[in-house]
Amino acid sequence: MSSTAPVRAAAAANPVVRPISAADHLAFVRAQRSVSFLQTPAWGRVKTEWRSESLGWFEGRRMVGAGLVLHRPVPRLDRFTLAYLPEGPVIDWSGDIGAWLNPLAAYLKEHGAFAIRLGPPVVTDSWSAAQVKEGIAAPGVRRLTDLPGQWGDPVGARVSSGLKDAGWLPQNPQDGFGVGHPQFKYQVPLAGKTEDELLRGMSQQWRRNIKKAAKEGVEVTVGDGGAEDLKAFHDLYVHTAERDRFTPRPLRYFETMFAALSAEAPERIKLYLAHHRGDLVAATVLVRVGTHAVYAYGASATAKREVRGSNACQWAMIRDALAAGCDVYDLRGITPTLDADDPHVGLVRFKAGTGGRAVRYVGEWDLPLRPMVYRAFDLYMRRRGR
Repeated sequence: MSSTAPVRAAAAANPVVRPISAADHLAFVRAQRSVSFLQTPAWGRVKTEWRSESLGWFEGRRMVGAGLVLHRPVPRLDRFTLAYLPEGPVIDWSGDIGAWLNPLAAYLKEHGAFAIRLGPPVVTDSWSAAQVKEGIAAPGVRRLTDLPGQWGDPVGARVSSGLKDAGWLPQNPQDGFGVGHPQFKYQVPLAGKTEDELLRGMSQQWRRNIKKAAKEGVEVTVGDGGAEDLKAFHDLYVHTAERDRFTPRPLRYFETMFAALSAEAPERIKLYLAHHRGDLVAATVLVRVGTHAVYAYGASATAKREVRGSNACQWAMIRDALAAGCDVYDLRGITPTLDADDPHVGLVRFKAGTGGRAVRYVGEWDLPLRPMVYRAFDLYMRRRGR
């Protein structure tokens, strides 16, 4: 199971890797059923602190894979970079991964990369909402991976073992969150479902909260991130960051994100604002590429939590993703904890209430191309706490 469905490449020949234009990259993305928004050309314009390039895999003249590479220079060694492909590249991960990744490594090393970091969009395991709920209640269960009866994907297992055998180094922290993108996520399958079926799959508490928001008169509006709405979202987001103790991104980041992603495709990114009697009580950001809809950011007011604005926003995004023909609604990262005493378990409970499933991806892996430089970079990152 994978979040991407790239053009299948013939197994007989190794594809050739070479730079492609943003237009060719976008055309390839549009031909896929779904791709991570982190692998779209526009994402390179969002990450302004990195240098970006688009690469294509070719068999003859036919492009059979693509990837967005973000280059991070080494401090005091600007000629070397860490080449990062977040949630990518978009290739046929069910095939011989060496045939895909070896030409990538050769190209990037020739062009100054000291290491490659990538995150295959391939799932290894999945757990139902019922399993998650039972795990939280069970006194002897501490993590998702402690649960019996989990579903395993043989493609994910092959990719993990193939990367390890080829000398790639896993970069996945035990708690699921780290310097890169989360290995554990929570997703709601939408394909073949109706709104009523999705509601029935939710927890009783979630259904109650959605009804409560409607009864209280919470109104959710959807926009493209105009200046006034984006400022209102960001003010609430900063408030949320102060309450929940995380470092917020600046307003400029979101302005760049909305401008870049909207320019690439009008439907790519939307801002949802939940108001109750004139007060903004919750706000969320939805990003969609093909049939994959992602809850990217959220914010909520401390006051008026009883009107359930966050649930109203989530239900509006799920309904819109379903109406757009999406296969999955992705609530993004969770930690794998099921320990009732762990403060992170509240996020797991909230997302599990949607009735979806917890999934574990292959995670992020590094391939050192210049081991001495890689060790120096790793030491530098450890000293600054990554």
